[in-house]
Amino acid sequence: MSGWVAVAGLGPGSAGLVTPDVAAALEEATDIVGYGPYVARVAPRENLRLHASDNRVELERAALALSLAAEGRKVVVVSSGDPGVFAMAAALFEAWENGPSPWRELDIRVLPGITAMLAASARAGAPLGHDFCAINLSDNLKPWSLIERRLRLAAEADFAMAFYNPRSKARPHGFARVLEILREVCGPERPILFARAVFTPEEDLKIVRLADARPEMADMRTMVILGSSQTRLIMRDRGPILYTPRWSE
Repeated sequence: MSGWVAVAGLGPGSAGLVTPDVAAALEEATDIVGYGPYVARVAPRENLRLHASDNRVELERAALALSLAAEGRKVVVVSSGDPGVFAMAAALFEAWENGPSPWRELDIRVLPGITAMLAASARAGAPLGHDFCAINLSDNLKPWSLIERRLRLAAEADFAMAFYNPRSKARPHGFARVLEILREVCGPERPILFARAVFTPEEDLKIVRLADARPEMADMRTMVILGSSQTRLIMRDRGPILYTPRWSE
């Protein structure tokens, strides 16, 4: 088959953080497939088809991309951040595994990008400088009981933790429970970062004590990072630095 699919990460928001490999794939593509706001980040040009769709239709979006590639099209499926971190790469392979047998011969590439936790960490300093984990707080595709179990175990293991999808209009209460569990296990003094819309003009960073964290500080554009017991907050006139040393006691 002459067509191909590239699942590409557009990074956290700044054009300067789009990798050269992703930029080259976008330039070569005949079709762009993705969630509407991400497709809107791709500059339109002659003979480029844009296929924007709504949220929560990942498998349908993936099937469209694979079908177009099977027709000989050069398709880029766009995600924000990195496509392999709570994004479209896994959805595409789910559709590919369960799809028609000719799809098995397609050329499929995954082009990495800078994911939100790394962008937020860089803006604050280096809170993920030692062992850490990432947890998606959305219960759309997994039970809330599993989220709570993983959250508690990670807190007890003293990981720094990066939280994706902390709070939305459809899920306004879950993050409050998350903060309760974290205070119970980690205590009130642990630093927690709320990094909203990093590397965009709307960027806003807040670092507070866990005791002072409130659910309304987070939304779907916010990356939340909780430090470990070793994480340090260094105050300075140019803004605080949050970092976790490379060693652990």
